[in-house]
Amino acid sequence: SPAMTSDSVKGKRVQPPWSPPAGTDVPQLRLYNSLTRAKVETNVKRTSMCSHSWYRMQHFHFTFVDLMHIFIVCLHFATCTPNWFPDDFKCSEMVFSLRLFVALINMPYLLSSFKFITSMFQELFVPQKGNKVTWYCCGPTVYDASHMGHARSYISFDILRRILRDYFKYDVIYCMNITDIDDKIIKRARQNYLLDQYKEKQPQAAQILQDVLSARTPFQAQLASTTDPDKKQMLERLDSAVTASLQPLQAAMESKAADEVIRPLVLLENSKDLLADWLDKQFGSHVTENSIFSLLPKYWEEDYHKDMKALNVLPPDVLTRVSEYVPEIVEFVRKIVSNGYGYESNGSVYFDTLKFDSSPQHSYAKLVPEAVGDQKALQEGEGDLSISAERLSEKKSPNDFALWKASKPGEPSWGSPWGKGRPGWHIECSAMAGSILGESMDIHGGGFDLRFPHHDNELAQSEAFFENDYWVQYFLHTGHLTISGCKMSKSLKNFITIKDALAKNTARQLRLAFLMHSWKDTLDYSSNTMESAVQYEKFMNEFFLNVKDILRAPTDITGQFEKWETAEVELNNSFCDRKSAVHEALCDNVDTRTAMEEMRTLVSQSNGYIASKKSVKLRPNRMLMESIAAYLTNMLKIFGAVEGSDPIGFPMGGQSQSVDLESAVMPYLTVLSDFRERVRKIAREQKVTELLQLCDVVRDDMLPELGVRLEDHEGLPTVVKLVDKETLLKEREEKKRMEEEKKMKKLEAAKKKQEQEMAKLAKMKIPASEMFRSETDKYSKFDETGFPTHDVEGKELSKGQAKKLRKLYETQEKLHNEYLQMNQNGN
Repeated sequence: SPAMTSDSVKGKRVQPPWSPPAGTDVPQLRLYNSLTRAKVETNVKRTSMCSHSWYRMQHFHFTFVDLMHIFIVCLHFATCTPNWFPDDFKCSEMVFSLRLFVALINMPYLLSSFKFITSMFQELFVPQKGNKVTWYCCGPTVYDASHMGHARSYISFDILRRILRDYFKYDVIYCMNITDIDDKIIKRARQNYLLDQYKEKQPQAAQILQDVLSARTPFQAQLASTTDPDKKQMLERLDSAVTASLQPLQAAMESKAADEVIRPLVLLENSKDLLADWLDKQFGSHVTENSIFSLLPKYWEEDYHKDMKALNVLPPDVLTRVSEYVPEIVEFVRKIVSNGYGYESNGSVYFDTLKFDSSPQHSYAKLVPEAVGDQKALQEGEGDLSISAERLSEKKSPNDFALWKASKPGEPSWGSPWGKGRPGWHIECSAMAGSILGESMDIHGGGFDLRFPHHDNELAQSEAFFENDYWVQYFLHTGHLTISGCKMSKSLKNFITIKDALAKNTARQLRLAFLMHSWKDTLDYSSNTMESAVQYEKFMNEFFLNVKDILRAPTDITGQFEKWETAEVELNNSFCDRKSAVHEALCDNVDTRTAMEEMRTLVSQSNGYIASKKSVKLRPNRMLMESIAAYLTNMLKIFGAVEGSDPIGFPMGGQSQSVDLESAVMPYLTVLSDFRERVRKIAREQKVTELLQLCDVVRDDMLPELGVRLEDHEGLPTVVKLVDKETLLKEREEKKRMEEEKKMKKLEAAKKKQEQEMAKLAKMKIPASEMFRSETDKYSKFDETGFPTHDVEGKELSKGQAKKLRKLYETQEKLHNEYLQMNQNGN
């Protein structure tokens, strides 16, 4: 039989082809990478394989000149860090979701007018070995207390690490170092040791005074020569403190006051910094015992780990200490020299930046090329003990940096092929990261201020060692932290320790503050910043408590599934939209700020839904509420803002609480709440106000002391919430304060009203014939009724003036008649 078309077959239907609507593609994860590589390719095959920067260019409108500028720059930087593709790469396999903002393309001099261009430098995140991510993070130099600058980096990286691990499901190997050999540590350890020795000798007041005056001479010379305004201000504060302590001691010594009047220890305490520096210059070279230099970093490393635990920062998978990797560092330096990129000079070894940069395979200062030659930054990188004229003269080029430093008297030392010495600062990270992660890592992280010279030097010496140009694939740098808009600096003594910050706010509140800002931008630590975080926490917590109350309503299994009306469908649609928006935000350079705002919007919409249900005495849909609250809790867990296994909300009872406090106590509180509600009902019916007052006392005074809040709603069951005791006590105090203010305002209003009435009464007592006679500064003559006829200068009043005064006269006459009537009536 002849072939029949589908149209001729009655009842047969074929499913038509389908494709997703435009704009519904799942977002892919991008990260802002300080090492963004140029994506220009002349190879057609590579161009077809998702050249990311050019792909993103289609979203912008470029002139031909714009494109040529970008093309030239990209060609230039293509020699710095080449494109990288995973083995057996296929375009169809590009299903990864992470893009990183890479720091390795740096062209501010050409693209200053293209501010939008930064979005182009977010790269798709493609680990080198499938799902495994290798990550090295620069750790602290442990010579003092950890401060909020440390928290800025380590909380931010902890958030990024958790999101990569728990949200994007990467297998992250996180390695971090501890710098326990460094110029700062050596100098501080020596100073502490010498100052302790000085104090142990218990010098007399005269000796302390003489030594402080001697130490002050070079200190004031340093102050006079300092040009940096921030450093000068710090030195001036120190000098003022010394002056304030010097004057009373000098006066007491000159007057030969009694010993109890002379207080040299105050001067010693306020002068310890300049005195320690003075002692170090005199006797520092005599400190030779290596153990002296290990005690200080060991103490502060332990303190650092305690601070990180208090901040709920995950410990690294691998922790490396410089002191434990000296043999590996020596071998690392030896190979760099063997490869032709290092040279020995007077027992030290330096990296040859010119030789490295002239190599066709290498490029020096990929991160901040414009900083090459910045001697201030280079000398800060070398350290205070390594920038003498003698040391600087050992280099072939001022831009060269130390790989190995010959130890001077008063410095710890280890054996090496070049003699006794110690590692340079930059080499430690290269050697330790290379030992653990190999010739190439996926991510390297650190603070923004480490880009040059530290990270640029790390890149150079590591690529010189491995003879490659891909030691780091993605470089992430956290933004600066300011304190109420001012620069924070440990060296300038303008910093807040982590312990000080935790005394004011909880670890969760600090983390929320960081989540509400971009990890790569400057964060201002201020009262406003923290208040925003506190309010966000309170907002979320109230929602979780409300949902828990909804879920506690008794029901059978089938009763949990309720019919969805229009309100539920609309809220669920918004729920789906918000989840998509959160995912898109996290794909966009891990934009937690936008993600947190989307979560806030979801809570606001849910609160509106709950309120609309309660307004008509209906219960919100428990399954929908549970889904939303569980999602939000899970996201906060991923961010590290929620600990514990509770499926909904913030945990109660603190981190050390092993028992599920809510599950344990809520049945008893529910019984108490139901009993109280029955008592209130009977008391209202029988009009027993004493019982109602006692029920209020239980709610307002007793239960808050136990961390329990009862919320009474007319016509609805009482809501029971477990809330932090301190929060409830603050709420109670705030409520009392507001009630007291309301009471005071009421009393003031009553007093004002009484004063107005008394003033009115006093005015009513005055007869109209007398009201103008006392105003002799205005009028000079009156008629027989007391009405003014002439002004103070003797001129007769005009008709207009007389008309206005007549109205006042008649009004007063009416008032006085009312007063006389009141008296007659006995009022």
